[in-house]
Amino acid sequence: MKSISSHWLATCVAALLAFVATVAPHGDVRGEGVAPARDEAAAIELGRMLFFDPKLSGDKWVSCASCHQPGLVFSDGRAHAKGVHKRTGVRNTPSLLDVAQQRSMFWDGRRAGLEQQALDPLLNSAEHGLVDNGELLEKLRADPRYVAAFESAYGLSLRKVRVDDVARALAAYERTLVSGPNAFDRFLAGQADALSPSARRGWTVFDQQAQCTRCHVVEAQRPLLTDHRFHAFAPGAQQLAPKLSNLRFRLAELHREGQMFSDKVLSDPDISEAGRFAFTLDPADVASFKTPSLRNVALTAPYMHNGSVATLAEAVDLELQYRGEVANRAVVLSASEREDLLAFLRALTGESPAEVPEPDGPPPTTQQSAAVR
Repeated sequence: MKSISSHWLATCVAALLAFVATVAPHGDVRGEGVAPARDEAAAIELGRMLFFDPKLSGDKWVSCASCHQPGLVFSDGRAHAKGVHKRTGVRNTPSLLDVAQQRSMFWDGRRAGLEQQALDPLLNSAEHGLVDNGELLEKLRADPRYVAAFESAYGLSLRKVRVDDVARALAAYERTLVSGPNAFDRFLAGQADALSPSARRGWTVFDQQAQCTRCHVVEAQRPLLTDHRFHAFAPGAQQLAPKLSNLRFRLAELHREGQMFSDKVLSDPDISEAGRFAFTLDPADVASFKTPSLRNVALTAPYMHNGSVATLAEAVDLELQYRGEVANRAVVLSASEREDLLAFLRALTGESPAEVPEPDGPPPTTQQSAAVR
């Protein structure tokens, strides 16, 4: 599911390279150079308030927790996230657990870190729908709760609060979202019976027969099961093939104009399917997306960047097809081996405590959601 055939790439590379040479990607270093918190615990609590606050949206119904729901391991269970005014996007919402360990943000890696990504959903018309930074600051200054919160966390009056301060508070809270230990963690730590016999056999299938660990890397005793790299999604590449000539012109123009891509990524299916290529303009990145972590994977259906795969079993079958394409040989599993593989993936479910959301506003499970995609 992450590979484009070499023949298809060969037909595209020549046409794309001419544009790569003349257009520089638009970047953003927001969040760099900010002062440390006066009180880290207060900063985390401030970030939590912001994360669960639906008033920080155009219709006062959307919070970060609308999509990243604690009861769903900080995902939302939808194929595509819903944002302000019930607007539906085109990307699937990943879990935020362990997000601080990710080396880039969003499916396409367009942000380098938590502070850099934190404001994007707030200002995206398909997500929180705020018009600009000024509207965000006005909403904060109208809420007396934030007076003491910013003072405690950063020693700032609301008059002096900048959007970077909002971003770093959100990032402080998001760094606390860590998945609990799972059976595979205990197995790697030396507890041989932590995995069921079926899951142990499934680990062998995962690692050796299917060679899933080439992308879902097992490193240390608490692995995220990702290589943090970007791999091409073959169905997306096939969808883009007849449109690529026009798409590269559109992307080149957006780069020349220095436009931000968040709205386009979450509203334009073709730009969304372009994946990392939309930001790097590197032909090797056409339809490429970040390898997701597999921690709690049994709880995060539907799957893939576009939510196109409904069940874990379907995702496994698609991955096996991909692995066969990469190895140039079919990966054939018996029915029992496939069940063992699924048992292993279910053993990656951790002990993640649910969190009580802010009581102000509708509960996250009933909000129309938006956040990090």
